Amino acid sequence: MDTLDRGVRAVIAILIAGLYFTGMISGTVAVILAVVGIIFTVTSAVGTCPAYLPFGLNTKKEYGAV
Repeated sequence: MDTLDRGVRAVIAILIAGLYFTGMISGTVAVILAVVGIIFTVTSAVGTCPAYLPFGLNTKKEYGAV
């Protein structure tokens, strides 16, 4: 993943955590968004997204490629 993709995922995860801890979301929605937030945090930290593999997606820029 490119740094922009990683940054966007991290920001979304932080927003979800903020919504949860301020009590703006609860119940099933909170659980689902918490799982999404955890996945975004892990994929952002690792730098790869397993969901991209089957589709052949790559957001990392290839430097020096023509």
